[in-house]
Amino acid sequence: QVQLVESGGGLVQPGGSLRLSCAASGNIIAINAMNWYRQAPGKQRELVATITSGGSTNYADSVKGRFTISRDNAKNTVYLQMSRLKPEDTAVYYCNADVFIPMNHRNYWGQGTQVTVSS
Repeated sequence: QVQLVESGGGLVQPGGSLRLSCAASGNIIAINAMNWYRQAPGKQRELVATITSGGSTNYADSVKGRFTISRDNAKNTVYLQMSRLKPEDTAVYYCNADVFIPMNHRNYWGQGTQVTVSS
């Protein structure tokens, strides 16, 4: 069994910053891509940022230049540094990972962490 646990969400004023963390634990052999998604009320879940095991990154146009995804492979942890936050960044943020476990390969989700950008 593999678990992804997010932390770091909260309430922040427009223009502020937050850093999200997501730690994977369990019987993990390796982790391929790690991703951050978000879902705002009444909207579909959208991909925010991706990082491969080799460190290549990709971002949604709406967050380019403001968000940075990184990972610590030794800790099986992915981070999302969010800067210059806007009210439209308000959403539940979910961690997602492509995980190799013994005899299998699965995609896992965290439980989500709320980010609210408001004055």
